[in-house]
Amino acid sequence: MNGIRIFVADDHPMLLKGLTDELVQYGYDVVGTAANGAGALETILEKAPDIAILDIEMPVLSGFEVINKTLNKGLSTRFIILTSHKEKAFVHKAKQLNISGYLLKDEPFSEIDKCIKAVARDETYFSKSFDDIFNSEISPQLEKIKFLSPSERTIVRLIAQEKTSREIGELLSISHRTVQKHRANIIQKLDLPSEMDALNQWTQENKELLLSL
Repeated sequence: MNGIRIFVADDHPMLLKGLTDELVQYGYDVVGTAANGAGALETILEKAPDIAILDIEMPVLSGFEVINKTLNKGLSTRFIILTSHKEKAFVHKAKQLNISGYLLKDEPFSEIDKCIKAVARDETYFSKSFDDIFNSEISPQLEKIKFLSPSERTIVRLIAQEKTSREIGELLSISHRTVQKHRANIIQKLDLPSEMDALNQWTQENKELLLSL
């Protein structure tokens, strides 16, 4: 035993068993498992493992919801997300929550082992593919979004929800002309082509990211 106490949650029974067996074989102390978010939260709060490895999409509570609720309780458990998701919003959410590790399910166990050991040293360990997504796709867009005023951020989120300028004006109690002026300013700040379709396209490409802000 290497002394690291680990909890694992995943709603796929075969993956859960396979991962648990590998962890035990590598000498980790698996203190519990769960097949849904509610069971995961209960066991983590009860046993306070050093590290919890969670899937994102689970019944009852998602991995992110479990992490949020656990952090609110002040536990020192560190979290590793093991998932199939590469979407911008998921990667950004993981960064926002200061999750210690983020791995793809199709990676070899040796990668999971490296991640666990790094997290146990109080380091962060993201799969290279996730770091690439954050550095090349998310970070540049977040830098652009920083230049938008609070009103402009609200408008781009509404555009991402496919609201028309007239609908946005009604929702925000401003004139159609004011919305159009905001759109023009947003296009300039985001360094987009002047055509109005360019903003619509940008919001759709970054929809999940915008709605997670």
